[in-house]
Amino acid sequence: MRESGHDGPGHIAISDGRPILRGLGVYHGKRGAGISVEFSVKHGPVTILGVTQTADGKLKLLAAQGESIAGPRLQIGNTNSRLKFSLEPAEFMDAWCEQGPTHHVALGIGHEIGALKKFARLAGLEFAVIG
Repeated sequence: MRESGHDGPGHIAISDGRPILRGLGVYHGKRGAGISVEFSVKHGPVTILGVTQTADGKLKLLAAQGESIAGPRLQIGNTNSRLKFSLEPAEFMDAWCEQGPTHHVALGIGHEIGALKKFARLAGLEFAVIG
């Protein structure tokens, strides 16, 4: 199991519960004030999708399927989910980072690798699946 950190902005339709409006003394790493909406994604199957690029500058998709699970999570004012993948955390992160990911990913409910693979093929994009 691993904490996914912040997943970024979220859609209330995939929230596991009522969102929390959290006041922040440090807002995205900067001193000052701000507020943010915090929630976690519904428990169950999820897919993460990242967009990166190949060494020759072409777009590349990077994805993994896992589970959103119950448990403690960071209270940092962002969409924040506890995710479990088929690989152990260190093995997953090594495999993910070997693909040259960017900082953010999209996190959606359901296992969607099949649909993403079809899209990548139709769009002529390289597609890497972790796990």
